[in-house]
Amino acid sequence: MPKQAAPQTGDQALVRQINLSLIMHSLRTQAPISRASLSQTTNLNKTTVSDLINELNERGFVKELGMQSSGTGRPATLLTLNPEAGYIVSAEIAVDFLEVLVTDFAPQPIWQAKEPILPGTSPEATLDRLMVMLHQASAKGQVVSKNFLGLAVGAPGMVDQTTGTILFAPNLKWHNVPLLARLEQEGFGVPLFVDNEANMATLGEHYFGAAQGYNEVLYLSANVGLGGGLLRNGQLYRGATGVAAEYGHMTLDPYGERCNCGNHGCWETFVNQNALCNKIITAIRSGESSILAEKARGRQDCVSVEMIVEAARAGDALAIRTIEEVGRYLGIGIASLLNALNPEIVVLGGILSIASEFLLPAANDEIQKRALPWNRETVKIVSAAHGSDACVKGGIATVYQSVLSRVRN
Repeated sequence: MPKQAAPQTGDQALVRQINLSLIMHSLRTQAPISRASLSQTTNLNKTTVSDLINELNERGFVKELGMQSSGTGRPATLLTLNPEAGYIVSAEIAVDFLEVLVTDFAPQPIWQAKEPILPGTSPEATLDRLMVMLHQASAKGQVVSKNFLGLAVGAPGMVDQTTGTILFAPNLKWHNVPLLARLEQEGFGVPLFVDNEANMATLGEHYFGAAQGYNEVLYLSANVGLGGGLLRNGQLYRGATGVAAEYGHMTLDPYGERCNCGNHGCWETFVNQNALCNKIITAIRSGESSILAEKARGRQDCVSVEMIVEAARAGDALAIRTIEEVGRYLGIGIASLLNALNPEIVVLGGILSIASEFLLPAANDEIQKRALPWNRETVKIVSAAHGSDACVKGGIATVYQSVLSRVRN
C-alpha cells in the first residue's frame, strides 16, 4: 500500500486556523465554557483544545473565570474571551456614508459612528474625514486596552489586494485611489486591511450573522449599487486577480440602461435603491395614485426605501408592485448564480434585507422557474442579520482572522 503523503505546511496552518476559529466561535457564543465542553461543541479532541487554549491564554486572549463543579468528577475551569486583550477598528466607505466601529476582543462594541457623504465628494476629502473618524475610534479603544490589534476598511469597488488600492469604484467614480498607502501615512502602527466592502460583509455574516455554520456562502447586498461576496470552503473566493464576485455587473439586458461601470444592462441597474425609487417617482408623475405621491412630487431627489416599504406594509399598490418588480429581477440573477455556484446559503443585505418581506416572494417565483432543482431545493435564502452593519462587522472578523493566524506562528 503506498505511503500517504504528509500534510503540507500550508494545509496544517489552515487546519490550525480553522480549529482556532471553531474555539473562538464557541467562546464568543457559549462562554463561560470548560475545555471539555469546548471539545464536545467543536468536535476537536481534548489535547488539541488544551494546546490551543494554552496558546490563547499565553497571549492574553482567553481568561479563566474560576472552577465549575458538576457534583461528580474533578471541577472544570471555566473560560471566556478576555475583552481587555485588545481592541479592533473597522470602517466602511460607502457611496453615501462613512461608518466606523471599534470593539474590544470579546468582541463587544465600544464606539460606533456614521456620517453621510455628499455626492461628488472627492476621494481626498472623503479619506481626510475617514482618518479623523479612525483616530477617534482608536482613542475610544485605548480606554479598554493599549493593545491595538488591527484596522480594516471596506470600500465599494475593486480593490488590489497587493497594494490596497481602490482600482475602480464605479458608483463613486473613483479610479486608482491608494487607500492602504493613506492609512499607512497615519502611523497607526498595526496590521492594516483593505478589501471590497461586500467581501467584508460576507465575512461579517459568516462570523457573526446569518451565515454562521455555513462554508459555501453567497452574499448579495444592494444599496446604490449591487455587490456580492463568495465563500468557498469557508474562505473568501477572490479569483485569479483578486477582484471576483462583481455580480452586479453581470449583463441582464445588452441594450439596457447604462451602468456606472460603462456597460449597459448590468444586473445592478435593475436591483438597487435608485431603481426602486425612480420607478415610484416615474409612476407617480405619470398620474398613478399612491400614499407616497405628496412626498415624491415635493422632492426632486428620491423617496427612501424605508418609506416605500412602509407604504407597501400599509397596502399601497404601487409600492408593492414596484418592490415585487425589483424582486423578480433579483430572482433572475440569483437563479443564474445558484446554477453556477451551488451555494448552501444566500444572504441578502442592504435594501434586500429591508424590503425582504416583499422582495423574497417575487424573487422565489423566478428562482423556482429558472434554477435547476438540484440547486434551488438545497439552498437557504435569508436576510442578513446585521443589515448595513455587515461590512464593519466583517472588518472585525478580518482582524480576528489575522490574530488567529499569528498565534504561536
